[in-house]
Amino acid sequence: MNLTVAESSALEATTRTELDRISEIAQDVIARCKARGVDQVEVGLSVDAGLAVNVRLGEVETLEHTRDRGLSLTIYTGQRKGSASTADLDERSIDITIDQALAIARYTEADAAAGLADADRLATIFPDLDLWHPSALDAATAIDMALACEAAAMAVDARISNSEGAGMNFARSYGVYANSHGFCGREYGTRYSISCSVVAGEDDAMQRDHYYDGKRALGDLASAQSIGREAGLRTIARLGARTLSTRRAPVILSAELGRGFFGHLVGAVSGGSLYRKASFLLDAQGQQIFPRWMRIHEQPHIQRAPGSSNFDDEGVVTRAQELISDGVLERYVLGSYSARRLGLSSTGNAGGVHNLTVEPNAGNLQELFAAMGTGLYVTELLGQGVSLLTGDYSRGAAGFWVENGKILHPVHEITIAGHLKSMFADLVAVGSDVDLRGNVRTGPVYLREMTIAGDSGGAQGEDE
Repeated sequence: MNLTVAESSALEATTRTELDRISEIAQDVIARCKARGVDQVEVGLSVDAGLAVNVRLGEVETLEHTRDRGLSLTIYTGQRKGSASTADLDERSIDITIDQALAIARYTEADAAAGLADADRLATIFPDLDLWHPSALDAATAIDMALACEAAAMAVDARISNSEGAGMNFARSYGVYANSHGFCGREYGTRYSISCSVVAGEDDAMQRDHYYDGKRALGDLASAQSIGREAGLRTIARLGARTLSTRRAPVILSAELGRGFFGHLVGAVSGGSLYRKASFLLDAQGQQIFPRWMRIHEQPHIQRAPGSSNFDDEGVVTRAQELISDGVLERYVLGSYSARRLGLSSTGNAGGVHNLTVEPNAGNLQELFAAMGTGLYVTELLGQGVSLLTGDYSRGAAGFWVENGKILHPVHEITIAGHLKSMFADLVAVGSDVDLRGNVRTGPVYLREMTIAGDSGGAQGEDE
């Protein structure tokens, strides 16, 4: 399924030619806006192509080829902002888009924080991050991979009786961001993913689970059979789940859920939450909010990683930088607008963080179980019961009850609750089983204690 060297070189040359073309369009749009008296302009142009296949119970459910392109325009006149977009790149459509942006700007209030990123903060060098890995993946091959994935899951155990489907996805994108400071940055990359979800039953009780993988290069993707088998094993492991009586106990969040846990931190220290005074971590910069061993930092230039980029959504250069060092919040997560509202400078995070890395301080998951002894291992969270304003945390949960460092039985229909500030401060360990599939890179998260709410008549005895 890999392209030959000649095919790959030809496709890259074509893509670079297309990037040249849309770069010229972006520069032309900026020139037109400046000619009409606009103070500042920024333009984004992108082209995306992809393939998405979904199968269920051995049959193809959906097959979708996608190809989208778009131009987004933002203009600033006297600190009044207007934005418009179009999918049509002909001259007339672009003129209409400029007119729309100008009309919107006339009716918006002037905002002292509005405007482009500071010119001296824009990226000037663009190292190759190895994000471009096109392949010869076609619909027939993608269907075969999805079918093999589902078949491997269904073959794990006779109790797996149904499927929610398996999917194979591929996306290829390229684009430019340009502004009237003279910046024109180019990005292009590929993404592949495969996933499977199945259902198992035993004595009228049904359980489901899933697994997936995602990579920049098709050759780095786990095999369809291994993804399906893992989905099947996870589903079978959940059979016989019980509820728990209400209690307080240690909790370990799986690495997949750890991404969301640290995502709450990012949300609470992001500029939008801070200048709106909608964060429980207001004025927390410089304060210790985690134990002394904790280090969380950005690594935006990791080769082939999901969140790698040379510049943020405003063209500001990305760089390796600390977020938490020795447990202390070193900085906020800011784009230019939110930074100005706070009297600070952009941190190169317009659009979010880039490969946020949580450094482990412990061994693998089994070693975390041994250290915890007795407690709850959470593998699924439900609901949206997290308030970044107050820090209150309450989520439906499922997972496994652990005793003497070993999984005793699966659990479901429970709620875990706490307060994020206390959860951060009481974090015991982060395991070494780091999940690299997302933009937040972390292992399992061991929390000292949380409230576990279950059925008042829940399981008693051996898990008490």
